[in-house]
Amino acid sequence: MKKRDSIDTSGYSELILENDSIPPEYYERFDVKRGLRDLNGKGVLAGLTNISNIIARDPDGNPCEGQLWYRGYRVEELIKKYRNTPFGYENLAYLLLFGDLASKKESDDFIMTLADARELPSNFTKDVIMKAPTRDLMNSMTRSILTLASYDRNAAETSIENVVSQCMQLIAVFPMLAVYSYHAYNHYENLDSMYIHRPLPELSTSQNILNLLRPDSKFTVTEAKALDVALMLHMEHGGGNNSSFTTRVVTSSGSDTYATIAAAMCSLKGPRHGGANIKVMEMMDNIRDNVKDVDDNDEIKAYLAKILAGKAFDRQGLIYGMGHAVYSMSDPREVIFKKYVVQLSEEKNRTEDMKLYQKVEELAPEVIAEKRKIYKGVSPNVDFYSGFAYDMMNIPRELFTPIFAVARVAGWSAHRIEELVSGTKIVRPAYKSIMKKH
Repeated sequence: MKKRDSIDTSGYSELILENDSIPPEYYERFDVKRGLRDLNGKGVLAGLTNISNIIARDPDGNPCEGQLWYRGYRVEELIKKYRNTPFGYENLAYLLLFGDLASKKESDDFIMTLADARELPSNFTKDVIMKAPTRDLMNSMTRSILTLASYDRNAAETSIENVVSQCMQLIAVFPMLAVYSYHAYNHYENLDSMYIHRPLPELSTSQNILNLLRPDSKFTVTEAKALDVALMLHMEHGGGNNSSFTTRVVTSSGSDTYATIAAAMCSLKGPRHGGANIKVMEMMDNIRDNVKDVDDNDEIKAYLAKILAGKAFDRQGLIYGMGHAVYSMSDPREVIFKKYVVQLSEEKNRTEDMKLYQKVEELAPEVIAEKRKIYKGVSPNVDFYSGFAYDMMNIPRELFTPIFAVARVAGWSAHRIEELVSGTKIVRPAYKSIMKKH
């Protein structure tokens, strides 16, 4: 496939920098909350939600161990409740969409409905997904989502019944949009073999991802459970995260479900949001290449200091996977998921790699505290281990962020529905103009 050359815009760079640069001190002068957060990470209150809650501070405002709640239930308790079923993600999707835990019959009916909806329109894979394949699978998926609107007679209708139907259909087909997009890219760009498996109705979302991805469709119980837990932990994280807020903003304009979810996808693909786990993997590769003795804590700490100073790795001055916009002392998703990552590392004979991750987890907060002014504490977030877990399952890095999207579409759907029910105004914040008049 021939790639298009970009337009030469080098002559405009100085003009843009001159006219678009805003002095940093202006933000303080006009009390602008950059990123809609204050220095302590507290977000500007923009709405109310019944869907989830994130707790990072105690009632007195002091940092505390992080908590994540879905519809009034602690996420730890939910994962414990569904630990013996492969359908944990499906049961939590029901909870997020409809507000309470499903009965046995409701759960069975919901899972069967998703299984029945896990079918793309005729020739969609060939005519849409396999056309213009690209390494950027999030773009491929977004194109597919927008194209699905063409197959929906009621695409623009925003009644609750219709939107719930659309959201459930998208939840059902997201694994196929992700994995088939990878197979198209891998075949046409990497010249690898092409194989397209159909999803099996008796398998869960996590099981079907592995079924669709692998040539032999085989997977272990440990792999499927770890992936199911990853989906449960990534499926929702409050209305203020970038992609969920995007969902609320676009929904508030009266737009349709397909355009709304496509906009959320565009938000999630950014490396500051859904792409963070890939940066963690790349950073860990770099550490292995540059630290001679991975058992030497002092050497690891010294190299982490170089990364933080912008003198190593990608020279951005960031230790990826460390810190969170809201959490301070701990990210509960990381605490939960780490147990499953340990199990995977033992099954896959990757315990030495696991040991290095644990060393970086221990030492990075010390390095950051020594070099930076910390307002709310630093701890590893869920992205620190998720990429490593996917790697141990032989999931290609190109699929890391799409799998995040497979999980998060349930949360986006819940926020879209809640905005339609309770939202009454288009989201329209203010920007103060500081332009000079001529």
